[in-house]
Amino acid sequence: MELKRPIELLVPASSLEVLKIAVIYGADAVYIGGEAFGLRAKAKNFSMEEMAEGIAFAHSHGVKVYVTANILAHNYDLDGARAYFEELRDMKPDRPDALIISDPGLFLIAKEVCPEIERHVSTQANNTNYGTYLFWYGQGATRVVSARELSLAEIKEIRRNIPDELEIETFIHGAMCISYSGRCLLSNYFTGRDANKGACTHPCRWKYSVVEESRPGEYLPVYENERGTYIFNSKDLCMIEHIPDLIDAGIDSFKIEGRMKTALYVATVARTYRKAIDDYLESPEKYEANMPWYMEQIKSCTYRLFTTGFFYGKPSEEAQIYDNNTYEKGYTYLGIVGERNAAGMYKMEQRNKFSVGEEIEVMKPDGRNVLVTVKALMDEEGQPMESCPHPQQIFYVDLGMELEEYDILRRREDEPIALD
Repeated sequence: MELKRPIELLVPASSLEVLKIAVIYGADAVYIGGEAFGLRAKAKNFSMEEMAEGIAFAHSHGVKVYVTANILAHNYDLDGARAYFEELRDMKPDRPDALIISDPGLFLIAKEVCPEIERHVSTQANNTNYGTYLFWYGQGATRVVSARELSLAEIKEIRRNIPDELEIETFIHGAMCISYSGRCLLSNYFTGRDANKGACTHPCRWKYSVVEESRPGEYLPVYENERGTYIFNSKDLCMIEHIPDLIDAGIDSFKIEGRMKTALYVATVARTYRKAIDDYLESPEKYEANMPWYMEQIKSCTYRLFTTGFFYGKPSEEAQIYDNNTYEKGYTYLGIVGERNAAGMYKMEQRNKFSVGEEIEVMKPDGRNVLVTVKALMDEEGQPMESCPHPQQIFYVDLGMELEEYDILRRREDEPIALD
């Protein structure tokens, strides 16, 4: 199938390790945050040295890297932002391909300090109409990220009314924010941690009761079931079944949410959407035929059930989860395969415990999932182990088969887990 516009799969990365996984598992571009000025302060994020290494790795694989600087800035942020943009400008030999910015003040500073780095306008800027897109285009933006409140029909109308060279980026998978375009005061009000400065505590996932004004201190539960109600708790966005509609709307970049997610999550979502997009472009019939595989894989991630958000109109009540705050969890992340030693075993860093004799799965970038039995484990001193019980423990594993660097080990689970 021939496209009028190329489609970019844009994948999040919380760390250098996850960036490499995103690249290997199918991303066309990766977005990351530095240690300041991004909206994921609780993510591991990147030092300047890690950012330089990550950008070089991505570029060596033909993948772009965008750096988020999308806080809503206060006066005291401006001088620091200027210095930060100067550092990004001076990165050698590779600098970021674009900056993702929401604040007009930061946008102008970036335009002045590093005009050679493209500027993308974050969804935090409430980009809900083509007039807004044209405004940012006039300021020098090369891409605008659509507000999550837009339908596909609205995005299609925006596409018709903006220049061809102005790109549209749209979230197509991941967690949904209950507040308008992510602008939320709940976290700051309850905890003093500002969601608009990257420190959201996700109070939308908490359990709430009602207090009547004349009876302070008397909590009146609002029951959906015996556990209570979670009135702000949204399902997760998933558009894997609607790739043709996303392409028809004229979207240039399909964006995955999840800059605080594990390598397993990022690998699974990137690999699944990569195959779905490529299958559809090869043959719509192949895409439809492989839909059961896509759904099986995407549901193997940790997720909060699925919704199509605002894409087909205002979400119904079914877009909310009122009775619990649990994730569905298909697999536990065990670790990433590293280099092979002289004994033919593969180096790993433990992410969750597993044991000799246990059946686990090798997840490969090409789409294969291989069931294996753990044959042997060995610590760094060469001593055999029955299990690897310590988080982040370095060890070696024998699975009775040849592995490749960046293969991921995972274990299938059947029970949902509660949110933190």
